[in-house]
Amino acid sequence: MRAVQLAFDVGDEVNHQIRLEALEEGVNPPDRVRQILGLPVNSKPVRPRLSISLSEVDFEILAEKFNVSPADRLRIRQLAAETLIDHIGLDLTNGEQE
Repeated sequence: MRAVQLAFDVGDEVNHQIRLEALEEGVNPPDRVRQILGLPVNSKPVRPRLSISLSEVDFEILAEKFNVSPADRLRIRQLAAETLIDHIGLDLTNGEQE
């Protein structure tokens, strides 16, 4: 059976509130929507991650920022993740904010 993706245009306030609820409940926003609608939710844990799309120019900008080769995408990814962690002041040795 094939699934069909639906997009709901419900306005900024509703969208924001559902995203906050999902964050508070530790689920992704589509699963929160499924919960609200009374639909089954996949019970396997979701890997918490942030994602963005990067263009070639983005990789070049980050490579320059991190002083690495634009071709070294793994290193750029690692340094970008470290930058995000540093941004919130998280000490990964004990999982607490500094």
